[in-house]
Formats: sequence, structure tokens, C-alpha cells
Amino acid sequence: MSTTETRVAPATLHTATGREATRWVTAHCREKPWLTAATVLSTVAGAALQVLPVLLLGRVVDAVVDGESRSVLVTVGVLMAAAALLGAAATAVSTYLIGRLGADLLAQLREAAVRAVLGMPSSRIEQVGRGDVLSRVGDDVAVLSKGIRTAIPTVFSAGVLVFIATVGMFGLDWRLGLAGAAALPAYALALRWYLPRSAPLYRKQRVAQADRAQALISGLNGIDTVRAYRLEDTFREKVTDESWRVRNYGIEVFRFFGRFVGRENRAEFIGLVLILVVGYALLEADAATLGEVSAAPLMFHRLFTPLGAIMFTFDEAQKSGASLTRLVGVLGEDAEDRLVGDATVEAADTSAAYPVTVRGLTFSYPDTEEPVLKDVDLTIPAGGSLALVGATGAGKTTLAALIAGIGTPQAGSVRVGSTDLAGLDEAGARALVSILTQETHVFSGTLADDLRLAAPDATDAELLDALRTVRADGWVDALPDGLNTMVGEGGERLDVTKVAHIALARLVLGRAPVVVLDESTAEAGSEGAAELERAVLAACAGRTTLFVAHRLTQAMAADRIAVLDAGRVVEQGTHDELVALGGRYARLWRAWREGS
Repeated sequence: MSTTETRVAPATLHTATGREATRWVTAHCREKPWLTAATVLSTVAGAALQVLPVLLLGRVVDAVVDGESRSVLVTVGVLMAAAALLGAAATAVSTYLIGRLGADLLAQLREAAVRAVLGMPSSRIEQVGRGDVLSRVGDDVAVLSKGIRTAIPTVFSAGVLVFIATVGMFGLDWRLGLAGAAALPAYALALRWYLPRSAPLYRKQRVAQADRAQALISGLNGIDTVRAYRLEDTFREKVTDESWRVRNYGIEVFRFFGRFVGRENRAEFIGLVLILVVGYALLEADAATLGEVSAAPLMFHRLFTPLGAIMFTFDEAQKSGASLTRLVGVLGEDAEDRLVGDATVEAADTSAAYPVTVRGLTFSYPDTEEPVLKDVDLTIPAGGSLALVGATGAGKTTLAALIAGIGTPQAGSVRVGSTDLAGLDEAGARALVSILTQETHVFSGTLADDLRLAAPDATDAELLDALRTVRADGWVDALPDGLNTMVGEGGERLDVTKVAHIALARLVLGRAPVVVLDESTAEAGSEGAAELERAVLAACAGRTTLFVAHRLTQAMAADRIAVLDAGRVVEQGTHDELVALGGRYARLWRAWREGS
């Protein structure tokens, strides 16, 4: 995009259309031709074998009417039993293969979506909110996974059975087939009425759930500020409003589904009446046998079970479809070609330590008049550490984000070594600087896969070495399958300390020479925080490190401390120097020590 072009990014991540999602599924099915072909063939065979006994039943009626020998009835009975058994076996195989194909597609989609999220510019993540992002790679994956296990195999198999049964009616007599097919326009009209109204509702319901998650995340992460300004009622009201919005969409979806079921029942009534009337007329005119006329209503009635299965799983299928479009939509977001751990920055050795130099840094958020940061000067020596302390709202998190290459200042610069971060793309900034906040996330999959998000080519030995560095090897060794243990959604439950260990291990594997930690141990309890502070020091050894200190014990461990107040650096020095100075830091230290 040229520098003169201006494009306003949407406030939420892209959601694909149904056609785009279908194209994605079709393209990936073509990558597995044998599995896809076996799935389709077993489904068709299962449906045909379920319809065959009904056709044979008509043959039994005609044999009885014509007075044929008993051997014919025995032969037909054996064929009916064999068809029923083979049909059940084929249906079981079909259900397994549909689940297998769906699971493979979901695994590819989940991996692609996670990599797309990791490749997005950090500013884009901040713009849409973490609630939308996490609901897609978390909740939407869970919804689609459930749909693949239940609704999608049912809908697909039932749809094939409906088609085969319709063909079977035409096989009995084309006039009986036309009578049954006369119900299809009523079915089509019901779907045409329902789908355009329900699909947007399902998407809105998923968006509302994402908004509710964002409200919860923002409230919990800023709980100290909420309490300090007595905003508990405001945030509670916001979460309540979002929850009511989710509830109202759920009721609206159910109301539409009830009306859809009524229209489907009307279509069944029309078809059955027409078949009975036409069958009676054909029988009176001696234009069809009693067996054919008897089998036709049974064949049409055979449609009721699959159509009912489609209707009663359609709600879950619609949810799965909405989640599919949201996940495929993530793939359409702009992302860097290079991801964390994938590349190095040109003309920079990421195995070496670099100093960080901040000069004249001024930054304002859009639509605000007062700058958050004003003429900030800081230096962190190569391999050294600096702790940022200050009251809530002083600008600590904003400064940390700018040093991590997230956002562009209105004035001043941030340099890592001789490189100005403003001149790098997102991937280049990530290769030089890693940022770790308290908002860590464990993705669904094995522990090894989760760690390899930071280093795709890392061996198991390197993963274990990183875990040992952050002192997480003890609980990892106790996992049932070690590195191959499933974690995240549907896997092993991990507390906040273990989640932070995983994030720190990723930090070790990423090998960026500069590390920014924004209150990364704030969520752990006192015992867990002490353990994590030791793990943080081990993970950052030899790297240039910036701490946003939630606890002043973190500040004590840093080489130097900078005190921010209203966007300005008002004090700098070692812990002992600042305590002896008797200024703002000394007062914070006394209050901290007395509170502890």
C-alpha cells in the first residue's frame, strides 16, 4: 500500500462470506482426494442400503398379491436383512470418515488461523480487542470441533439420504415421484425464508459473545484501576448488558428455528397427501401395482427421519457455519510473511545484546489532546535491565509498547542498537524485541506445538531446555504425556503460574535480544509471583530487559529504575540511590514495605 493511501481498518476482524468458507473447505478437501472420495462413497452406499428395504417391501406386497411361492418371500427377506446390516455398517464407516475428514480440516484451519493471528500487526490486535481474537482461536474452534463431531456428519448423511430416497420414489413410478417431489418447493421456500434471516443472527450472536469476553477481559485485567476509581458498578453493568445481548440473540435464533420447523412440517403434510391421492388414482386406474403404491408413502415417510435430523441439528450446524466463517475470515487479515521465530532482521545479529535508546519520545492516542508520553529520554545498556514504576495511568504500558515496536510516536525515536524501530516492519520489530504481558494465552493442542509457536523448528530437547530455564520442568515431567500432553481448550487444565511458565519458555525460545515484560507476573498469587519472578530473571539473563513493575521487588532486581509520572520520567537511578533521594520512588517504597 502506498504511503499516500489511507485505509481505515474495521473495528473487528474480517468475517468470511459463506461462499469464501465453502471455497476454503473445497480446496482443502481436494488435498485429501482418497479420504474425501471414501467419505462420499460410504455415505452414498449407506443411504442406498437404507432405502433398499423399502423398495423390497413393495416387492413382498406384489409377491403376496400374485400368489408367488414362499421361496421368493424368503429370498426377499434375506436381502432386506442383509441390506439393513450392510447399511448400518456403511453408515458407521461414513460417520467415522466424515469426522476424520472434518478433524483434519479443523486442524489445518486452526493452525492457519493461529499463524495468521501471530502474523498480524500488534496494533491491529489492540484495535479489534483481544476478546475478538481469543474468541476466534478459542471459542470458535471449540464450537466447530463440536459441530464436526455431531451436527455436520448428521446433516451431510441425512442430506444424501434425502436425495437417494427421492430418486427411489421416481424408481417406483415417475408419477409417484412427482407427487413426492411436489413437497420440495415447500421445503425450499422454508429454507429460503430461514437461512437469510438466521445466518446473520448466528454471526451477531458470536460477535456479541466476543464483545462480552472483551468486557470481561478488560475489567479483570484492569481490576486495580476499576477498584481505585470505584468503577465496579460501571463494569458490572457493561458485562450485564453484553450478557443480555447474547441472551436476546439466543432467544431470537430459537424463535426463528421454531417457525422454520413449522414450515417444514407443512411441506411434509403436502407431500404425503399428494402421494396418497396420486397412489389411489393410479391403483384405481390399474396403472401401478399395490406394492408400488404401498412403498411410495413409506419411502416418503423415510424422508421424515433424515429431515427431522437435519432440522434438530441445524441449530448446531448454523453455529458451526458461523464459527467457520469467522475462522476463515481471520485468514483474510493482513499479516506479515515472517512470524515470531521465523526470521532475523537484516544486518542484525539477534544472538547479541543491544542497548535500547529512547530520545524525545512523545505519544498521543487518536482523538486525545493531552499526550500520554512527553519528551521521554531513557537508556538501557546492552544486556542490562530497567524497571518502570509509577501510578496507574502514568504511561508505563504505553512506553513499553512503543519500545516493543507497537505503535509509532508523534515525536522522538526508539532505537535498538543503531536500528530505529520506526523503520522496521512488524516482523523486523518482533525479531529484535519480544513483549510479554499478563494477557497470555494457551492455544488448543499439544504443549510442544504451543511452545513451537515461538520457534517452529525447535527440537524436543530445546523445548525441554527452555522449560528447565524457567523452572517449569517439574510440573511438565508430571504431565501424563509430557510434551505431547494436550493443553488449552479441551486439554489439561493449567493454572496462571503454569500458563506464565509457558509464555516465559516461548520467550526463551524466541531468542530476541531485547525483552519487554509488562506486569507479566501480576496475575499470580504471592507464592506464584515469587516463583515467576525468579523464572523471569532466568529467562531474561543476558538480554536487554525492560520491566513494567507491578511489584517493587521486581524493581529492586533491575539494574536501574525509572519513575514515570503523568507521561514524564521524573526520577532515574538504582534502588538504593532512589530510596536515599527521598523522592517519589522512596515514598512508593515505604508504602509498599508497610503494606507488605
